[in-house]
Amino acid sequence: MPSAVKRLYLTEADVTEMLDMNLALEALDDVFRARSAGEVRNEPRHRLAAGNGSMNFMAATWPEKGWAGHKSYVSGDFRVMLYGTNGEGLLAVIGAGRMGQVRTGAASGIGTKYMSRENSSSVGIIGSGYQAETQLEAVCAVRDIKDVKVFSRRSEKRDRFASTMSERLGVNVTAVDSKEAAADGMDILVAVTSSVEPVITGDMVEPGMHINAAGNNSWMKRELDTAAIVKADLVACDDIDQTKIECGELMRAVEVGHFAWESLVRLDRIVAGLRTARYSDTDVTLLESQGVAFEDLAVCGRLYELALQRGIGTELPA
Repeated sequence: MPSAVKRLYLTEADVTEMLDMNLALEALDDVFRARSAGEVRNEPRHRLAAGNGSMNFMAATWPEKGWAGHKSYVSGDFRVMLYGTNGEGLLAVIGAGRMGQVRTGAASGIGTKYMSRENSSSVGIIGSGYQAETQLEAVCAVRDIKDVKVFSRRSEKRDRFASTMSERLGVNVTAVDSKEAAADGMDILVAVTSSVEPVITGDMVEPGMHINAAGNNSWMKRELDTAAIVKADLVACDDIDQTKIECGELMRAVEVGHFAWESLVRLDRIVAGLRTARYSDTDVTLLESQGVAFEDLAVCGRLYELALQRGIGTELPA
């Protein structure tokens, strides 16, 4: 191992100090382009039974960047192990809870940047949990958003979300009392829930709309019904192999003969300009984002480099 390499332990506090949405968006834009060129390898998430929950493991490599790594988590304790690919061995152990929240939002931000209409100015969001915050932040970072409507089941949560995000982002966020109201007239529609039953139905999908489905990564759950998927002129994802085993709504649509896996487009091809997202302003586009390892790798690699520059983190023994 090269003697000059520093091994770092980066806590959640260290990550929070360094990470912002712009860094995550830049990292993901970079890695999607690299993946379109065949430089990035990804291993879908594995889930192993562990008592009342599961041990989750996902890995990726980016040799051209000199990075390899995996994220694992049990009971909400998220860690990324970052390795060098040129003989360095372990580079960093990184607390990845906040990282995952920002990265999940950034993936939807990239989808919005390349798939929504450029003049999109309104967002409907279904869900008001902590993941919803970075979803909205990312969309506002890539589009000039003027109006936002939010719905979630508990009125106090959606009211609090509207107040907090209005102040944080400087946009008009209004809490509404139904998912249909959240979608009505919106250019962009975001679902970030853990719902078993669809929260976006075909009747809610309007011409020209872009949809980010970011909350579901289980075959047992669906955020969109099949009628909504049928209305999409283009369906994209961050990784096809992972989508085939985790995206409940697409698995259901395939099962009933209303969607074909062959029509699914990888987002990296759109980012790299190899595939057109929309051919008219009335096209409906859908991003099914599962949260994949190469996205974690890209952000954590950037965080490691930034930590070295700023002298952040605890050095680990060789």
